Amino acid sequence: MSDSLESATAYVIEALEAKGTATRYDFDVSGIVAESHAIANGWNFRTIEDTTFWGIVARFLRP
Repeated sequence: MSDSLESATAYVIEALEAKGTATRYDFDVSGIVAESHAIANGWNFRTIEDTTFWGIVARFLRP
């Protein structure tokens, strides 16, 4: 994974859509990316523990 906003956004979208039960449009992707960036202190979100990442995702579910 290269360290960029674009690659981090692609990573989040891929993770959200991996199981086919949700799409990027069900979530505030930019919010997930921003909070994940702050926690990871960079663009490589693979350093974030799965539990933490999915907790972030849950907070950005669109109503």
